[in-house]
Amino acid sequence: MNDTKLETINYSLYYGKFRALKDISIKIPENKVTALIGPSGCGKSTFLRSFNRMNDLITGVRTEGRVLIDGEDIFKIDPVALRQNVGMVFQKPNPFPKSIFDNVAYGPRVTGLNDRQKLEEIVERSLRSAALWDEVKDNLGKSGLDLSGGQQQRLCIARALAVEPTVILMDEPAASLDPIATLKIEDLIHELSANYTIVIVTHNMQQAGRVSDFTAFIYTDETRTGQLVEFDKTKTIFTNPRDQRTEDYITGRFG
Repeated sequence: MNDTKLETINYSLYYGKFRALKDISIKIPENKVTALIGPSGCGKSTFLRSFNRMNDLITGVRTEGRVLIDGEDIFKIDPVALRQNVGMVFQKPNPFPKSIFDNVAYGPRVTGLNDRQKLEEIVERSLRSAALWDEVKDNLGKSGLDLSGGQQQRLCIARALAVEPTVILMDEPAASLDPIATLKIEDLIHELSANYTIVIVTHNMQQAGRVSDFTAFIYTDETRTGQLVEFDKTKTIFTNPRDQRTEDYITGRFG
């Protein structure tokens, strides 16, 4: 397997007394797209948010085991620094009520950058990387809220890229988009994977098959606790899964 970027070792997460994730061990390779699939409520999004400590913001959450980025324990990293390195794109586009320029420049400004020329360079580079520059370059002062849904999502991706992360987490990034906008996001994910490690949660099996290099299938037992059933190259998961539950899920027998 490629160099490991993210890793969990016997990782469990609890909401109070409820165990949402159980003993998950996985090695996510660098500069590849890894899809997390599984039925609703299995803990995919909870697991995804473990990599940038978003779950820390929820009262009563506690964890067991280890979560590593580049071999370093994420719980020993300042969460602000961690979230700069591990960007997040949510299911519903969430641009700030600011101009396109200010949306993308927001992160660099928060970190103390105020040089206008450097900000302009970062904004252009990020929007180009998010395949949005040509559509908005003449209207950077326009509100990000005035863009279409697909454009808003690409703006949010540009905003995440502006602080130069190495990992991008995507929680069903195309779920609220039309088919054409979805295709643009999928093409973008493919392009970005040359330079970023991407982990994507998706309910769409076809999408997982199209965009990901590796796939992890998470399933719940009767206690509703999420567990990793298997993890492999996407082609293997979809054509020759080792576990019957995986085959049943990807062929639509449940989920």
